Amino acid sequence: MKNEELNLNSIFTAVQAAGRELALLDDATINRILLAVADATIKESSFILAENRKDLERMDPANPKYDRLKLTEERLAGIATDTRNVATLPSPLGRVLKETIRPNGMKLTKISVPFGVIGIIYEARPNVSFDVFALCLKSGNACILKGGSDADCSNRAIISVIHRVLQQFNINPHIVELLPATREATTELLHATGYVDLIIPRGSSNLIHFVRSNATIPVIETGAGICHTYFDEFGDKEKGANIIFNAKTRRVSVCNALDCLVLHKARLGDLPCLCEKLAEKHVVLYADTDAYPVLKGRYPEELLQHATDESFGTEFLDYKMAIRTVGSFEEALEHIRTYSSKHSECIVTEDKERAAQFIRIVDAACVYTNVSTAFTDGAQFGLGAEIGISTQKLHARGPMGLEEITSYKWIIEGNGQTRSS
Repeated sequence: MKNEELNLNSIFTAVQAAGRELALLDDATINRILLAVADATIKESSFILAENRKDLERMDPANPKYDRLKLTEERLAGIATDTRNVATLPSPLGRVLKETIRPNGMKLTKISVPFGVIGIIYEARPNVSFDVFALCLKSGNACILKGGSDADCSNRAIISVIHRVLQQFNINPHIVELLPATREATTELLHATGYVDLIIPRGSSNLIHFVRSNATIPVIETGAGICHTYFDEFGDKEKGANIIFNAKTRRVSVCNALDCLVLHKARLGDLPCLCEKLAEKHVVLYADTDAYPVLKGRYPEELLQHATDESFGTEFLDYKMAIRTVGSFEEALEHIRTYSSKHSECIVTEDKERAAQFIRIVDAACVYTNVSTAFTDGAQFGLGAEIGISTQKLHARGPMGLEEITSYKWIIEGNGQTRSS
């Protein structure tokens, strides 16, 4: 254990030193590196996919994490596109956030700066390795990655490709490092005070809780998404069916996937129509006492189950969805307040006043009206990519792009001013 601590401390030191070198890079050089990484992602796709298959072979395909772990030619192409998009974005550094001249002539300027070194702890999501590197490089941050053992071969392949590109540009490769996929490495990263400026966990609620409880470094919580769609008494049936289907089935293993349909009792008769397409994807429905008899005989019997207390407040990450019926708008709000992880919540309604109330009252990072929660994503928000979806309120909330991983400092300029006693 002590030898590993020494090794990790040397890595932390090397990353911190490399991070200081980033301040010497101009934005044009950074963009060229990002474009080269995107090209290398495509060129080295066979190697990356071969290493990814090693990880996939160790995981049961029925595991909800399997889809998150899986890389394909199409997904790598999408990752390369996101990396190129980051290169097109304006630099988030050196922005003048506030400027003022005091009565004594002293000039104060508040400008954006990097955090320094960002540590990312994530599970079976190898795409995170690319996203984090691209966003951290563009924002002048060095990064330390701690992936899960499930994706270790994939992550090591990805970082090796990135390191080769950095070496081609004579850039210190320590600006991005991947730690061993061990619990001990997680513990050391959480206590790397003096080396790491910020920790961002991406993964299950259990991972986020562990990081929050054990870190001695500032943490931004991301990831866990218990998402609801409330179909209001004034909802449009066709819009609702399409939104529910897309939010639930586009990719079930992501944090913006729909977990619970909240339905006004006045629209119970429309429930079979709202759920009809879900059967095509073999979605299991956990229906409450009002919804179950309405669906019985009109939804495949093998996919229909009675809801239990555990059905609500669960992030399924699978082809499963709970249904809760409510007697009023207020009851819908109460259910969401009780079970939401404050990630993404949606209302389907044609009543503009009702939609406005939902927006004002619901406490979540992203609140939708008549739009699928599947859009909670940095690229979809025009951020290029994302380092995570923040579900907290301190510093950043929702998809975190370049601006969200910068801090600021004050520049004070004068001409000999001194402060009187």
